[in-house]
Amino acid sequence: MWRTVSVTCGPLALVGGDEWSPGCDFDTELLAFSGGSEVLVIPTAAAYEHPEKAVATAEAWFARFGGRARGLMVLGRADAQDETNAAEVRASRFTYLGGGSPMHLRSVLKASAVWEALLDAWRDGAVVAGSSAGAMVLTDPMVDPRGGALTVGLGMLEQLAVIPHFGHENAEKVHRSIALAAPGLPVVGIPERTALIRDPDGSWRQTGAGEVQVFVSGEPAGFDALPH
Repeated sequence: MWRTVSVTCGPLALVGGDEWSPGCDFDTELLAFSGGSEVLVIPTAAAYEHPEKAVATAEAWFARFGGRARGLMVLGRADAQDETNAAEVRASRFTYLGGGSPMHLRSVLKASAVWEALLDAWRDGAVVAGSSAGAMVLTDPMVDPRGGALTVGLGMLEQLAVIPHFGHENAEKVHRSIALAAPGLPVVGIPERTALIRDPDGSWRQTGAGEVQVFVSGEPAGFDALPH
């Protein structure tokens, strides 16, 4: 059950991948919290991988429980700077960043009108979810998918890094991400169809098909190590 809180930031869901598929029933809870029935899907990370298919998958998934997904085709830098697109994001009560290329997603959204609008909406209580690449870029630092080292993320949440597809990702890269993290920096491994959710009061919980694992200074840790 969601808590009654005095802060304004909405729930933030970091999903490990394989979004909009059986096991992701947490999406019903996120939709309910938003107070509406519409989800704004931004398929930027899949810009070179048939983004329209990602939107269609989301449409079919949310329709199963009475929701309606709608794509906002922010695929390149010009789209991210478009004020009409930014206005749609600012007005949305539930925005979802899908998977694909985290590097492309970061380069498109960084310091853009759409990114600032997403921050504004979240700070005004809207729900934000990101899966795989979408989850990776929301933190700072973020895992560099090219080798597993850490690089600069967009920083909706600071002092946290995410490894999606945990349990399916290359073990050597996972080890490198954990080992190269700065001392005291939490690195979280999130399996597919699993969400690590930051509630509006700053507390964290997991839900979905798998089990989230937290590492700090190379050692297993609890959710109390995550930033509030």
